Amino acid sequence: MSVFLQQLPALIGVVVGALGSYLALVRSDQARFGREQAARWEERRLAVYGDYARSVKKTVTVTYRVAAALGCGTHPDPLSLDEAKPLLAEANNGRDPSGEALLMLGSVEVVDTARAWVVTVMEMERYVREGRRDPDAWQALLARQRAGREGYYTAVREDLGLPPGHAARWRLPVSEPVPDQR
Repeated sequence: MSVFLQQLPALIGVVVGALGSYLALVRSDQARFGREQAARWEERRLAVYGDYARSVKKTVTVTYRVAAALGCGTHPDPLSLDEAKPLLAEANNGRDPSGEALLMLGSVEVVDTARAWVVTVMEMERYVREGRRDPDAWQALLARQRAGREGYYTAVREDLGLPPGHAARWRLPVSEPVPDQR
């Protein structure tokens, strides 16, 4: 029995070591699983945020084109309201499911800024559907829409832990008229 008692501390050491290794492995696996799960959700949120932005931009693009036909904008491909109605309906139908996904997965800040942006876009749509021809009012809506989009992208970047991005306010060169060569 004395041999067993002599070996007991070594045996206890082996058991404690094995238990410690097992616990370290379990904690390591739990941490890895948590990181992988967080990365998957972050990828899903990014996809939802992008889908929502694209769906809102579809409406914005169509309203730009109609406003150009009304004499309030400068889009190179003007579109009459009659031609635009099916495109606006399609854009609205596409925005609804992406908006629902945004509500489910988006942070409170992102959803709030998305709402502010889309409310302005809906006002732009109402403007062109009413056939208004007030360039100053249209420019004010454009400025609000751009600020809303910028706010949305800023909130998305903050939610995903990304660095600040570009404001997307492109300065286009002013084209000069071609001289008459008669």
